[in-house]
Amino acid sequence: MTPTHVLVPLDGSPLADEALTYALETFDCRITVLNVVAPLDTGMSEGGVLEPDADRQAAADERATKLVDRASQQASEAGQQVETAVETGDPAETILDYVEAVDVDQVVMGGHGGTRNEIARRLLGTVATAVVSEAPVTVTVVR
Repeated sequence: MTPTHVLVPLDGSPLADEALTYALETFDCRITVLNVVAPLDTGMSEGGVLEPDADRQAAADERATKLVDRASQQASEAGQQVETAVETGDPAETILDYVEAVDVDQVVMGGHGGTRNEIARRLLGTVATAVVSEAPVTVTVVR
């Protein structure tokens, strides 16, 4: 079955970038790139260790906007367009909710968060694992 709407969650990692490249090269359909900003008071963010503050939240929001803007530029350079979205919440839950709410029929994502550090790799790998096991649609994991 050929998808009509592909979701590519982006986290700034090289594998997420590869997932976007794969989606752009493989699918001729609507593609949405999504970045999920974990609230600074959760364990998935540095706020789980550091006290949350407005400056760090603003920096996280700005980083998210830059990620989806960069993805939009990448698509444009490939002669395609993508829709962009930035959401706040638990990454796995937010991706799964987005799949349901926006009628996505395939997800393409990186397998883990790259080389930032061991904890980040494990957490982001956990996001991919949760999406693969709980999504009601096909999930392609780029590794």
